Amino acid sequence: MANTIFTPYTLSNGAVISNLLVKAAMEENLANTLQQPDDALFNLYEAWAKGGVGLMITGNVMIDPLAMTGPGGVVLDPNSALEPFTQWAKKAKQNNARIWMQINHPGRQVFKAMGGKNLAPSAIALDLGKHSSMFSQPKAMTTADIEEVIQRFATTAQLAQQAGFDGVQIHAAHGYLLAQFLSPLTNIRNDQWGGKLENRAKLLLEVVKQVRLKCGADFDIAVKLNSADFQRGGFDVDDAEKVINMLAQFQVEMVELSGGSYEAPAMQGRSADERTLAREAYFLSLTAQLVQRSPIPLMLTGGIHRLPVAQQVIDAGFALCGIASALAFYPDLANRWQIQPEFVPSIPTVNWQSKPLAGLATMAVIKRQLRRISQGKQPHTNDSPLWSLLIDQYKTKQRTKRYRHIVGLFNH
Repeated sequence: MANTIFTPYTLSNGAVISNLLVKAAMEENLANTLQQPDDALFNLYEAWAKGGVGLMITGNVMIDPLAMTGPGGVVLDPNSALEPFTQWAKKAKQNNARIWMQINHPGRQVFKAMGGKNLAPSAIALDLGKHSSMFSQPKAMTTADIEEVIQRFATTAQLAQQAGFDGVQIHAAHGYLLAQFLSPLTNIRNDQWGGKLENRAKLLLEVVKQVRLKCGADFDIAVKLNSADFQRGGFDVDDAEKVINMLAQFQVEMVELSGGSYEAPAMQGRSADERTLAREAYFLSLTAQLVQRSPIPLMLTGGIHRLPVAQQVIDAGFALCGIASALAFYPDLANRWQIQPEFVPSIPTVNWQSKPLAGLATMAVIKRQLRRISQGKQPHTNDSPLWSLLIDQYKTKQRTKRYRHIVGLFNH
């Protein structure tokens, strides 16, 4: 009999996930001033654990305090206190749920206002049209920079394991550093880290290899990978298939397929090329070839918010189904579906003409709900996107000021 969404899933290392619904990563911006988790994140993950998902993947945890996707982000490195992370893992593991920490480096996707490091495989700036000035020109990485990044990923994974997390998800999608190395549009290096796909994939492979060496065979390692960049001449589905085959040698438990970057936010159902994306499960048709041939179990995320669509993902051959936005509005969605399979969450959409601004407003509305849940309040489904964006911009400015103070301390 085919698996249903509520069938348990056994990973290759023998660990069991109690059902096939995964809380996929969302950027929470809920770290405290020490860049650590506290009650806000504990409450949020407790709500999701009690809400019935089998597995949670955290929002970005950064491997370097000077390379952040946003000023409210969590950092885990050798200078971090481990106790708050231990508590975070404990809260998330209630109700028999598993927790993976998503670990990341933004590369060139660092807002100019933040300061800190802006590194990339090659010195190619983000092209966001009239919004390009929000990001500065990145510096092409030296061999020493690359080696430091590999060590940082491995160290953060090891610390996550010590804190009680069941695994890590290495973020190599959405235009962040590892995805920048994979894409021929952002990696024009002519050394061992650039050129043909095997070289462009080398950084990701080295990171996975070092994490596996440091954390052992029982620790879950997953990778988040773009099925495509949705930009002409970029990383595409055939490249994704080859990279998945390269990853298989390191006992990777799961590859989560997504797509897009800041320049082409396909992960929100918008892309920069002419491929039209369905409003729900928008990477399903694109990834069909991958799921048939992948040596690693795959997970699909992207706009899924109805049970029949989640089931369609599993029936298509995916091992797990990732849900993000819907769980910001309905943290107990998995439990609701057990009782009321026909329940359809009401998810607001932002259809502004400017894709970058619509993307920012969508994220702002979602982050507002995450804040509410973290304070023990109920999410709202009717927030104004414009007002949410203004509130988010204001909060980001405040946090950026605080963060620049941290950058100043590091630079002294």
